[in-house]
This record gives sequence, C-alpha cells and structure tokens, in this order.
Amino acid sequence: MPWGVAPLRLGRPWIMAPDPDSLRARWARLLAAEGPAREALFHPTRSRTPTRSVGQLPGQRTGTGRLARETAACPDPIPVLHGAFDRQWLIPDHRLIDQARPELWRVADERQMYAVELGPLPGGPPLVASDVLPDGRSPAGRPGRIRPLYRRPGGREPNLAPGLVEFLTRRLGVSVAPEDVLAWALAVARAGTQGCEVPLTADPLEWAAGLERGHRLLDLQLRGARSGTRPRLPGGRRPYVRAALPARPRELAYDEEDEALLVDEGRVSPVPKEAWEFEAAGVRVLQLWFERRTVEAEPGSLEALRPREWPQAWTSELLELVTVLALMADAPPAPEVAAPVRPAELREAGVLPVPGWARRPASVFDHHEEGPEGQFALI
Repeated sequence: MPWGVAPLRLGRPWIMAPDPDSLRARWARLLAAEGPAREALFHPTRSRTPTRSVGQLPGQRTGTGRLARETAACPDPIPVLHGAFDRQWLIPDHRLIDQARPELWRVADERQMYAVELGPLPGGPPLVASDVLPDGRSPAGRPGRIRPLYRRPGGREPNLAPGLVEFLTRRLGVSVAPEDVLAWALAVARAGTQGCEVPLTADPLEWAAGLERGHRLLDLQLRGARSGTRPRLPGGRRPYVRAALPARPRELAYDEEDEALLVDEGRVSPVPKEAWEFEAAGVRVLQLWFERRTVEAEPGSLEALRPREWPQAWTSELLELVTVLALMADAPPAPEVAAPVRPAELREAGVLPVPGWARRPASVFDHHEEGPEGQFALI
C-alpha cells in the first residue's frame, strides 16, 4: 500500500469526544463567549486561531468564515477511530483542526477502508483496520501511517503496488481482490524498524490460511460493517452487566477468578482474561478506553463539558469492545510463511520498484470544496 498519510494533528483536544452531545455543548459554549474569552476557550495555535479563515474539508458542509464571528449551529460530529480500537466523535470543521489531511477526506466514503500502522512498540497487533476515518495515532500516542485501501472514492483504483493483484493471482492460481491483500496484511504483519513488514507467500495453502485469519480480524475490527453481523461471542460466553455501573465510575479492575470486569461496584462478566490483557502498542486497550471517559479535565475548559453520568451508550460500547477483543484473541494463529515471494520475483514481474506516482495521492474532484470566506477552492 504505497500511498500513506501522516496522522491527523488536532491541535486542541476538545474537538474530539466519546459522545457527540458533548461536542455540541462545547461548540455552544465557545460561541457563547466573546472576544478574548472565546479565544482562550479555543486554544489558538500557529495553524489555527479564531480569526483565521480556511476552506472546507472535502465532503463537509461547514462554515468557512472566521470563528470569531461564527453564529451557526455545531457541524454534525462524525465517528472516528482514536488509536486502535476506540471509536469516538469529531467536529469535522477545518477551522478547528491544525492538520486535517484533506487528501484523506477526499477519498472517504462507505467503500473505503484504512490500514493504520501502530508503530514498533511490543504488545499487540502492529496493524489495524478501520472503516471510519482514523486519527493515525497509536494508543501510546505515537504517530503512525494511515493507508487507505483505495486511492479514489467508490472503491476505485486500489492503493496497492501496480501489478501486485495480477501477480498474486497468477502466482497463487486463485482470484485475489484488493480486500484480500488488506486481510492478508492484517493476518501476518509484523513490526519492523521502518514500519510494518508484510511477507507475501507463494503457497496457495498458506494464502488460504492467512485469508481465513485476516478476514476474521477485518470483520471484527470493522465491527461487522461489511458482513452485516455484529460481533457476538457464543452463548454462555457473552458479557452482560451483572451489577449496574455507577453514575460516575472512577476505577476499573479485573477479577480473574470470576472473569469479571469491576467498574467500581458495577460488574460485567464473563470477560475473558485475554480481553482484559489485550494490548495495542504496549497499552492495555480496555484500561485506556475507560480512562479516556473518566479522567478529570481542567475545570472551566471545554473538555470539562461531558456527560454528568455514565451514558447507557458507553456500557453498550464496552460490551462490544470486550466481545471484539475476546474474539480477536481467539482468532486462528498467524500462518508461517514458509514459501515467501522473493523481491527478485516482484522486480522481474514489474511490481517493484513502485513508481513515484503511486506514493502520491490521486487527483480527486468528487466533492465541492468551498475556500476561505466562501471563495471557490482551487485544487
């Protein structure tokens, strides 16, 4: 996947939250303030201030005037992948985001999928997939790379080395689709010194084993968005709330003997040990997910505007996350690539070296993009 994009740089944490209503409340609070008070709440940086006007993000109908005189309602928040497995919400307004990477927004649609590199830290998968826009940061906060599966909207022009799909189809004797290549990468990716390393196989049996694992991981990480079936554990192993979660939980713990997740006096079980210990980039996923929803924010800041009580939606998200992590831990093991494709074969087939144009974004004109202060955008 030669075209990769650096992670988003938000510049201010208040524009992302675990729930959309908090974002709307923060926007309303910002617009209720005037002059220096609005600027202080905004948290200006060199890239963004309330008096700076920038163009719209592709596909987003947001204002392009200066925020210092904005009066419109909050743009509809969109779901994003924060880190590896945490789905949060973002205000998709270019005036709020220091580095939004517009080239990613131009290719975002219902067909798009993204591979996100999590970096070389030990513990957990080095590569995850998403069907919503990822921020490209690992759970440890390290920058990774975002690699869209397609270079154009509508599932057109795979972001794969030119000729790779045709080479694999001939070499393996089976039909290979771009989504198969992404699934294979999820199945066998390993952390390297310069990003993820994905060995290719010349053995059809190894390929089939990798696809079984990879498509399983892909479906889980996309929460069943492609298969139409939400992840579910077998009967008797599905997590349930055994004791109601408190209105304002503060601590998360695990009872290994009873396979129970303890949320203060609240209790969720069964939760397999593998789900509790599941890591991404060396960070325990469940603990980080909980901390992001309970950590204290600076009083008076926009980040402090959040639900006063634990929403029911968060409990549902917690149960789904436990399910996803448990099923990922139970996925078939990664196949041993005993018959790897050699680089010389790829060079002989013309797949390598990858041409320079394939490493750059394609020219996409599918979206109307309004420039600063309502001007036309030239792209």
